[in-house]
Amino acid sequence: MITLAPARLTEVALLGAHCDDIAIGMGATLLTLTRGNPGLRVRALVLSGGGTARAAEESAALEQFCAGAELELTVLDVPDGRAPAHWDRVKNALAGFRRGTEPDIVFAPQRGDAHQDHRLLAELTTTEFRDHLVLGYEILKWETDTPRPAVLHPVTPEIAAEKARLLAECYPSQSPRDWFDDEAFLGLARIRGVQCHTGYAEGFELTKAVLDLGGV
Repeated sequence: MITLAPARLTEVALLGAHCDDIAIGMGATLLTLTRGNPGLRVRALVLSGGGTARAAEESAALEQFCAGAELELTVLDVPDGRAPAHWDRVKNALAGFRRGTEPDIVFAPQRGDAHQDHRLLAELTTTEFRDHLVLGYEILKWETDTPRPAVLHPVTPEIAAEKARLLAECYPSQSPRDWFDDEAFLGLARIRGVQCHTGYAEGFELTKAVLDLGGV
């Protein structure tokens, strides 16, 4: 196992198809990033939920997950479950978002996600962020599409528990879902922790990375 420790971060970009995707996929990493990089600029784009109570949930949630950061969130109203039918709009929204940010890392859904909205966003992300480190987070749900993440980010037990608590507090609309509970989120985090010899972790897929070994 190789441990990578990136330099201090100044800006990250977060992409989600739905309100709560970002927090489910990388909430513990987001808590760690914002606390370890004071003044971090966080630019976030969510495709669906605009103008609804879900957008209000998302705004309040990311304010807590990104406490102390300079957060800028945009929530569009692309119909849930119909993103592929709105390909042009999604592509244009991503292009506009890209022009307003120069992130050190881009976080988006992983490309093998079974949900069509997640998958489309993952596929289009690298067409706009061509020269960036793009990490694909996993979104726990009922489909058996759990990936084999190439990148693991260890988090403390306290951060893992805080993520689960904030998910429950910030997204009450999702509480009826039988998979939306502390046991599920902490269980996946524990498995990822086992895979990198720690208590808890979050996993990410990596599409491409460029090595600089000092030869250029």
